[in-house]
Amino acid sequence: MAVKPETLNGVPLFEKLPDDVRKRFAVWVSEIEVPEGQHLADEGEYAYDLFIIKDGTAEVTQDGNTVAELGPGEFFGEMGVLERAPRNATVVAKTPMTLLTLSSWDVKRLESKSPEAIEQLQQVIEQRRKSA
Repeated sequence: MAVKPETLNGVPLFEKLPDDVRKRFAVWVSEIEVPEGQHLADEGEYAYDLFIIKDGTAEVTQDGNTVAELGPGEFFGEMGVLERAPRNATVVAKTPMTLLTLSSWDVKRLESKSPEAIEQLQQVIEQRRKSA
């Protein structure tokens, strides 16, 4: 189910986007609830969803080693959606979580209707990477 545009207002990934662009994204974004222990991404697999954490925490592992913990406002899966790259880490819910999701299929549809929205999203992701 699509989220209301205001749901994206406090989400760091979308907050730098202009209001009209954020409204276009909201149509394609879904909200899901996952239980503790749920695998959200598995290292080496191809997956096509971008996840933004609304609530809860997730553990990120590479080669069996914990490399990060993600919390509200953080996101993962952008490589699979934007670059068709395999997952470079495994992500598991440490607590029950609420996630916003955007599939690569939705990104493609959005890109055909609003290429500038995807460009802006990619710029935000690049900025986040550089500051990480």
